[in-house]
Parts: sequence; structure tokens; C-alpha cells
Amino acid sequence: MKQHVQWFVYSILSLFSISLVSAQEKAIPVFENGEAQIVEAFSNTEDWIRHDLWVETTFDTDGDGKMDRMHVAVTRPKQTDTEGLKLPIVYESSPYYAGVAGEVDGLFWNVNHELGEEEKPRTKVEVKRTGERPIISNSQIRTWVPRGYIVVHSSSPGTGLSQGAPTVGGINESLAPKAVIDWLNGRAKGYTTPDGNETVEAFWSTGKVGMTGTSYNGTIPLAAATTGVEGLEAIIPVAPNTSYYHYYRSNGLVRSPGGYLGEDIDVLYDFIHSGDESKRAYNNRTVRDTEMKNGMDRVTGDYNDFWAGRDYLNQMEPMKAALLMSHGFNDWNVMPEHSYRIYQAAKDMGLPVQIYYHQFGHGGPPPMSMMNRWFTHYLHGVDNGVENDAKAWIVRENDYRQEPTAYKDYPNPDAKHITLHLGKGGKTAGRLTPIPAKKQGQETLVDDATVSGIDLAQATESNNRLLYTLPTLTEDLHISGLAKISVTLASSKPAANLSVWLVSLPWNGEKGAKITDNIITRGWADPQNHKSISESEPLKPGKFYTVNFDLQPDDQVIPKGQHIGLMIFSSDNQYTILPKPGTELTIDLDKTTLQLPIVGGKDALEKAIK
Repeated sequence: MKQHVQWFVYSILSLFSISLVSAQEKAIPVFENGEAQIVEAFSNTEDWIRHDLWVETTFDTDGDGKMDRMHVAVTRPKQTDTEGLKLPIVYESSPYYAGVAGEVDGLFWNVNHELGEEEKPRTKVEVKRTGERPIISNSQIRTWVPRGYIVVHSSSPGTGLSQGAPTVGGINESLAPKAVIDWLNGRAKGYTTPDGNETVEAFWSTGKVGMTGTSYNGTIPLAAATTGVEGLEAIIPVAPNTSYYHYYRSNGLVRSPGGYLGEDIDVLYDFIHSGDESKRAYNNRTVRDTEMKNGMDRVTGDYNDFWAGRDYLNQMEPMKAALLMSHGFNDWNVMPEHSYRIYQAAKDMGLPVQIYYHQFGHGGPPPMSMMNRWFTHYLHGVDNGVENDAKAWIVRENDYRQEPTAYKDYPNPDAKHITLHLGKGGKTAGRLTPIPAKKQGQETLVDDATVSGIDLAQATESNNRLLYTLPTLTEDLHISGLAKISVTLASSKPAANLSVWLVSLPWNGEKGAKITDNIITRGWADPQNHKSISESEPLKPGKFYTVNFDLQPDDQVIPKGQHIGLMIFSSDNQYTILPKPGTELTIDLDKTTLQLPIVGGKDALEKAIK
């Protein structure tokens, strides 16, 4: 009897020991210092399970009478099958996964014409779809799967193997990722084929989703977040386009994104339209050749209902996701205002927010540790205190992008707007001073789009621009926020471009000069929109109008030995419509001011220019 009891106890202990070993062998996410760590059991790429499917949406944009389905690809650790492991999702969506159209002659609008003139039709192109099933993209996978996440990709509507029509900011581009997130939470249906009835369930999903991506891929996380979809816990948009008006227009002016002179929203539509060839005629007719043609208005550049519907700032009320923004201060493609405006709105709404700005150009995610902490907290629920971290992280001019400096907020709370006034002499270099001088009179520049802004900034004398400078700095001067310009001007013609650059002089023309050496910030406006960006009226030649607008956000330390210059000119040959030379702009110096956001305010400025 005693031996029998001993055997029974031994058996129970053995089973417990086996169970304990088995439990210890089960792979689970590991966290250290508030960050998800690479887990060896999740890291063998040959063990990853990869499959694709189609998620049904709530819209039909390709006119076939059926709800559009989005093509989705999943990559997950094998333990989600073998051990019943459920994990959160890092999700990226894009219109680019199946390739884009080539830049053929005539694809872009021809910008060489007078302002307000009807343009000649441009060349329209079709995309030849690339890529094979089931792979949509490999981005994010090697970063996040080994750290205990599932990675999901989807092609946006009308691209790749996703059904529907691309709308470049239309509502379907918000509802498509919402549908995928709904599927990840069991609220929408997924299918093994684009038209079949065999369903797929996301049994491996915890339902918690984080989205990220760069440029258009960074726009889509914000689009999804504006739907308020349950389960989208956090987003990290990198250089996102948050308003197609602000991308293709500026204060009423038709203005191209940097590097793409003559691009507009219909060009981007053609560029990404890689979906089903049999649906393209309908899509082109309904979206590009009707909605876009009737709404985009390249004649006046005014803000209207078409553009308002593609401005995510107008759609933020339902948003609940925690927001970590990332942008470059010298991104002249998707300009830094895009992230700034959304960050400010999200902060005002009381959402968890942080913003990361670097000193480089387009793209550039936050440091991995920042992203890791963000997703670790909001997707895995780890209490790492990330919500109490500094609101703003700025990469200083000589620092590595992975080593930002923490600030209480952006703009720097210690920055104060100081009003600067113009002193005559702008054809060479007039004065920029905090002390107004009366009766400075008027000065005139002559538009000539054949001369670049870079050449104008370096010219010791020019009839094509007006330049006003602060004295040489004796101390470093820290600018943080939005410089504000108020220009009182008269035009010799009913329409004119207005371009404003804030520059650091002397100009560094050396090969390999840092991007922060010369241009501090800049802005563009249409004087015809002096009342409102939604309302333009022809200028009466010779009559003075006051135009007020912000320059692009910046946070930059201008080193001692430099001087800050305000350059006013007309056509910017990298960004604006390019009329024939000859339009005259006359500036009223007494009624034109620059408000510069200076850290330390008046005292810092006086110390730097004494």
C-alpha cells in the first residue's frame, strides 16, 4: 500500500515536472527596460507562417456591384499555430506594393504658362502591375516578428490585387484599413480568394493593432485612425501627407511638392493605379476624369469641398489612437507642416502624443527604441511609462538621427515671436531689425522664373528678389516654431506668385554642405487669396494688398557668425507655375513684417545681435 502511494505521488510529480518544462518551453514575448526583445523562438524565418487573403470592405468603388475586397498578407511566428499563441499586430498599408507608373514625358502638368491660364491636357499612363502572391511586402517583418508581433500588410484600394479604385485621400482609403482592423478583431470577413466564399479567421490576433509607414504609407495609418476603429491602439506615421491641399497647394497658390514639378493629385492617381486592368476604365472615368477634374482646380488654387474631403485634420474627431509623429524639418516633398498640424490637434484632443523631428529630408522614422516603447506599451500593455516621456524629440544639427534631444513640447515653450521690420536696400541687402524705422518706402522686384531661388539667395545684388538681413550673430540663436510673414504688396498684373525664404548667410556653396546650412524655412502664397485660401480675386494692378501666412515649421540653432535673411521673390522655379518674366511686385517696407519664434525671446535676440 505504501509503495502504491509512493508510485502515485511520483507519477503526479513527474507529470507536474513535464508540464512545467513544457510551459517553460512555450515561446512568449520578452520585455526589458520597457521594450520588446528579440526572442530566438520567433526569429527563424523558415518557421514563420506566411499567407494571404482578401478582407471584405463596406464600399464598392469599382462599380461592379460587389463590396471591394482588400488583399492582405500575414506573417506570424509558428507558435501562433502550434502553441495557440495570440499576439498583437504591426500593420502597414500602401498603394505602392505592386509597382507604380513610369515617369513618361507629359505625365506631369506643364507649368510653363501664365497664371490662371487653362493648361493643355497631360499624358495619362497605366501601371504594369508587378509582384507575385502571396508576398505583398517584406517591410516591418524582420523588425517586429522576432519581437513578438504579427506583421500584416495590405494593398490599398485599386492597387495590386486589392479591388476598388484609388481615390488619393478619398473615404475608401480610410475605410479599407478599418476593414482589415475589423477583420483582425473578428468584426469583418476575410476570404481565401478575391471572389470566393471560403472564410479565414484571425484566430491568432489579440485584436490590438499598431500602424506605421512612411509617406503615403504613413498617411494611411492616420486615415485609419480618423475612423475611430476599435483595436487600432497606436500609430507611428512617418512623413505623412495629412492634407492633399497642403501637398499640392500653398495658401491659394498652385505649388508642386519638391522634386516633382507639375505633379498634382490626378498624376498621383495615375502613378499608383496598379489594380485590375478590367476596372480601370470605370475608375478613370468616375474618379480621375470626373471627381478630380471637377474638384482639383489648377486655375485658382482655392481650397474647396474637394480638398476639404482629403484633409485629415477635418476628420479627427473620432480618433482614439495614441500618436507618435515623425518628420524632417527639411522635407520639401511632404513638408513639415503636415505632421505639425495633426500633432497639435491630437494634443488639443487629449490623445497620447509625441513628435519626433530630425534635420534631414523626406522620411526617417523615430529611433527604434522610441517605436519599440510606443508599441510595447499600447499593443502589449506593458507599463513602461512611455506616456510620461517628453512630448517632443528634436535631432540637433550635428547629432545622429538616433540621438534626439528631449524637449517639453514643440514648439519649444520658451520660444516667443519677435516682430522684425524691414529697412530699405533689398536689392543688395536691406536691414531686418526689431526696431521699426518709419518712412522706409517701397521696393520693387521683377519676377524671373529662369533664376533659381538658390542663385537669388547667393546674389550680392539682384532685381529679381528683395533681401533683408539681421546683423551677424555674435551668439547662437535658436528658432522653434512657425515664422509668420505679413507682406503688403502691389502687383503689376492681376496674378502673381509670392515666394518667401528664410536663409542663413553667407551661403555655403561647398559640395556636401549640410542641408541645414542655408535654407532655414520657406513658404509660398497667392496674393489673390489675401482674404482667404477659399476665395480668390484678381489683383488690381498697382493696388496694395496684405498677405499673411506661416512659413514651414522649424527648430534650428543658427550658429554665431551667420546672419538670418528674409528673401522675398515671386516665382520659385522648383515649386510654382512659371509665367514669363516681367511681373513686378512692389513691397511696402513699412507695412511688411516677419515674426520669428526665438527661444529666449527678445533677450536672446538682443544678445545675439549686439
